[in-house]
Amino acid sequence: MSVEEGVARHYAHGALGRTILEALASAGKDVEHLAPADLAPVDEFHIGGRQATIAFAAQLGVRRGMRLLDVGCGLGGAARYFAHEHGCHVSGIDLTEEYVAVANDLARRAGLGEVVAYRQGSALALPWAPGSFDGAYLLHVGMNIEDKAGLFAEIRRVLVPSGVFGIYDVMRAGAGEIAYPVPWATLAETSFVADPATYRRLLEAAGFEVLAERDRREFALEVFRQMRARGAGGRPAPLGLHIVMGADAGSKVANMMGDIERGLLAPVEMICRAA
Repeated sequence: MSVEEGVARHYAHGALGRTILEALASAGKDVEHLAPADLAPVDEFHIGGRQATIAFAAQLGVRRGMRLLDVGCGLGGAARYFAHEHGCHVSGIDLTEEYVAVANDLARRAGLGEVVAYRQGSALALPWAPGSFDGAYLLHVGMNIEDKAGLFAEIRRVLVPSGVFGIYDVMRAGAGEIAYPVPWATLAETSFVADPATYRRLLEAAGFEVLAERDRREFALEVFRQMRARGAGGRPAPLGLHIVMGADAGSKVANMMGDIERGLLAPVEMICRAA
């Protein structure tokens, strides 16, 4: 099995669309007429969820009418946010076929099927022509991709000159062994966490200028404190990322939180511009 097949298998659920719709219905939502905000508890699969996406969008500097590429789009929550709140046209790509099918279905139910579209494929072989996008981003994706040089080269290829590229990834912050499982990998074989210096070097080699970098460890720690406070109140809400992560969601989150608290990992934002 290839690394990409292993990554796709890690994220596959089997009945994800049905489970999400059942949770929405139990919360009193009309599943045929959803608002993007209805989906935020389950379709923002990165530290801080919708709150992190809003902060990231401010750093990225998106504008109405931009053509954006969401690399590793997952269930498409960020793409729907950019389309609904910022008037962008967003294309997403993800390895996991089930995620893509669910993302397209949720976009239709949220009335965004004309401005967002998702397709299955590899970030290392993007199926778009050069200069197809004004901007691109990836949210907690690079940890699953060993060939970051190839990833950044492909993204640069499909961007217009001076196009913006934003990254929000979990990166290596200190020495030590990562505890598995984590949200992005069950075993080390599909985990390729790198430090910010490696990202900067490879981005520059691919033709990007790194304009800004922001360590989001303190933000993550506050998110974890809030999660613990909510968890102390009893069972998790019906709609949440535990649906996406499966039966070992607790272990995945606890391991990631522990490594961030110990200074081994940290979520980091980078904002770049194509030469």
